[in-house]
Amino acid sequence: MNSFTSGATHIILACGATDFRKQTESLSALVSMQLKLDPFESEYVFIFCNKRRNAIKVLRYDRNGFVLATKKLLEGMKFQWPKNNSEAAEITPQQLEWLLDGLEIEQKKAHHPVKMTGEKSCF
Repeated sequence: MNSFTSGATHIILACGATDFRKQTESLSALVSMQLKLDPFESEYVFIFCNKRRNAIKVLRYDRNGFVLATKKLLEGMKFQWPKNNSEAAEITPQQLEWLLDGLEIEQKKAHHPVKMTGEKSCF
């Protein structure tokens, strides 16, 4: 999965279930019309999940065409996918790793990045 997201500055989840009969053209139209984003931005990666939450599709534009990849989990495994159908969620590469590992994208006990300045420092 890292090869598809490498260099991307925006990782977008299409929350809720997506009809997996959709292919490149339909998914790019969904990005444009429903998510109100430009599917031709090569810095963006769009990720969709099926109703059973056991498969994802990754869509990314690459200079002169789209790349569409599918990952299907083995029996009994599910992604912890956000359920709100009408939204898109931008996530970090770390959150994507959690999602692919079967965890929720919000890990309440994880250490979150802190932006420090000289004024906030106690040194």
